[in-house]
Amino acid sequence: MDVQLDQLRTLTAVIDGGSFDAAAIALSVTPSAVSQRIKALEQQVGRVLVQRSKPVRLTESGAVVLRLARQLELLEADASAALDNDGVTNLAIVANADSLDTWLLPALGGLDGITFDLRREDQGHSTALLREGAVMAAITSEPEPVQGCSVTYLGAMTYRPLATPAFLERWPSLESAPVVIFDRKDELQDAHLVSRGIDPLTPPRHYVPGSSAFLDAVVLGFGWGMLPDLQSRELRSSGALVELEAGAAINVPLYWQQWALDSRALSAVAEALKRGIVKPPDIL
Repeated sequence: MDVQLDQLRTLTAVIDGGSFDAAAIALSVTPSAVSQRIKALEQQVGRVLVQRSKPVRLTESGAVVLRLARQLELLEADASAALDNDGVTNLAIVANADSLDTWLLPALGGLDGITFDLRREDQGHSTALLREGAVMAAITSEPEPVQGCSVTYLGAMTYRPLATPAFLERWPSLESAPVVIFDRKDELQDAHLVSRGIDPLTPPRHYVPGSSAFLDAVVLGFGWGMLPDLQSRELRSSGALVELEAGAAINVPLYWQQWALDSRALSAVAEALKRGIVKPPDIL
């Protein structure tokens, strides 16, 4: 492909902004110039890259080209940082909410010359953002590498079905006991119910899309939920939360997937995670 850097930068601006007008503002050019660059890029590639919807959406071919654009941006930022001791590289990384709220931020702390654009997504769905080129690395439960990515095993987060003692007294049967769900991609609670022979659609459910808020909902007795040991260990030790039954813990493996590029910033993050700056009991 004989494409120009300004065309690729325009594509990323269009996707990040969600529209041609927003991209024009970000790039300090006219919407007409944005449109012309995208059309020229599509002609060079020979494929439609952007669906002209609100917001704009990538086509399958557009995701491939966007990924190229992001990779070139990363390499350019790495080169600038290497030439300028005060240079900064921005990394877009996706992680699940429980990792964000527990071990990930301490692990990333202290890495000079890097800023982070952290995205939240369920660990079973985060690789989709890698495939689209929206992020450069992901904390995921998927062991199979996305094309063009490398994979490193990080460890496993242990989840247990927990509730307050008062809740269990009031709701002795899981078939009727309210359950707390993170969002509609969260399958941990449903998996526990299925393992107990219960239709997951039977119990009433609360949706609480925030890791700390999810914990609060369980502590306040809204329902039972699958909570990671990293968040719930002290509450279990104090008796504020108890397991629904022994031996029901689920270990969710976590992997670090990143673009297979010779990137100073990506290598620094990967090494920080490998060294285990933070080594909680269930992230090995």
